[in-house]
Amino acid sequence: MGQLGLLVIAAVFGLVVGSFLNVLIHRLPRGVSPVRPRSVCPWCGGVIRAVDNIPLLSYLLLRGRCRRCGAPISRRYPFVEALTALLFAGCVARFELTVTAAVAAVFCALMVALAMIDVKHFLLPDAITMPGIVAGLVLQPFLPATTFLDAALGALCGAGVLILIINFWFWMRSEEGMGLGDVNMLALIGAFLGWQGAAVALIGSALLGALTGVALMAGGRMGLKSRLPFGVFLAAAGLLALFAGAPLVELYLDLL
Repeated sequence: MGQLGLLVIAAVFGLVVGSFLNVLIHRLPRGVSPVRPRSVCPWCGGVIRAVDNIPLLSYLLLRGRCRRCGAPISRRYPFVEALTALLFAGCVARFELTVTAAVAAVFCALMVALAMIDVKHFLLPDAITMPGIVAGLVLQPFLPATTFLDAALGALCGAGVLILIINFWFWMRSEEGMGLGDVNMLALIGAFLGWQGAAVALIGSALLGALTGVALMAGGRMGLKSRLPFGVFLAAAGLLALFAGAPLVELYLDLL
């Protein structure tokens, strides 16, 4: 099978995983099991049939509306499915058909789920971050250019740096700037990608968050007291660290 065929298979598998992530994103913050009961339309309560639950395709065929009541289906559903498919294909393109690519896909799925939950609820659930930290440490033998020591340092240092930043911000402003969910998420990134990946993710997320905040304030869409879902920027920077972290670290060290 050629490279293109492998990428297509990875993308199809990503669509299926993305469909499950949508269930997780919707249910986990509400304390509902991601397995039962069956999915229903949030507007009319009608059970969603299997034929209407085909990743991406069903949304297109239904033109983004519930078959039973015609209510709009959130665009988040096809976005998450398409994004996960793209990331899974990217893992195979970057790491070829290896166990490393599978582990990288797990990391991508965690980043997508956490980012989407944070966008909606300003929440990074321990039910995802804590098992994710354990998974990153356990799966270290299959990750490139990192060791268990790198992973442990990444988890500890990543969490420690954010805790220092949170405490410093509280000391300066007498208000919370970030939550412990952000701490756990950066520890998760460090567990998968080592201290180098955690450093790339921390710096990258800070830059992305600052640029986004400035742009939104310039457009009058937020003020100095407004909140941003920092988990989104951590996820984006974590994915950057996965696919391009090593070259970025090498470039930075060469500049020094």
